[in-house]
Amino acid sequence: MIDRIGGIIWDWNGTLLNDASLAVQTMNQLLERRGLPMLSVDDYRSVFTFPVKDYYQKIGFDFEREPFEIPASEFIVRYNELVNDCRLHPDSFSTLNHFKDYGYRQFILSAMKQETLDQCLAHYQINHFFEHVSGLDDHYAASKTENGHRLISKLNLDSSQLLLIGDTVHDFEVATELGCLCVLVADGHQSKSVLKSTGALVIDQLGQLLG
Repeated sequence: MIDRIGGIIWDWNGTLLNDASLAVQTMNQLLERRGLPMLSVDDYRSVFTFPVKDYYQKIGFDFEREPFEIPASEFIVRYNELVNDCRLHPDSFSTLNHFKDYGYRQFILSAMKQETLDQCLAHYQINHFFEHVSGLDDHYAASKTENGHRLISKLNLDSSQLLLIGDTVHDFEVATELGCLCVLVADGHQSKSVLKSTGALVIDQLGQLLG
């Protein structure tokens, strides 16, 4: 697959950034305050979904008692306080560097707010790998598809020669909408069994791409 493509669109959270444990830690604080059952990482990977409002409902939030925006904003504030304490996945840097050395154009398409995304990439000192970085303009992670179309149009890319690498079913859906190839990594925010339901190629770790 790799030798058929000219560019790679990377998801950020869960794919390059190892932040699933932080997502669980942060959400459990919200759940505990509301007297709701808390999550393990395995539980989280089984129930997490997009749009994130559906995920909140699945784990017990009642939006008749409080609007979605209240816990969503609370989550983002607490998550952002600690996101720089996360680490990249072990093979993130070496994989990015490998593709750079082989001349692949690399981009980021993320559901993270643009300003926060830019700060994270600078913090982890990997922003130089990416020709273009596309985040969202709000906190609520509604969709990445429109930004993906904008990225492809702005840079005059051939979507059939792009590979989108992500860690969720939503990343597969975005890749399908954009007309890209897709690889999913079962080391992020959704379990391998959930990812395999898409029919996409699913790998356990980024390092497998180097082979």
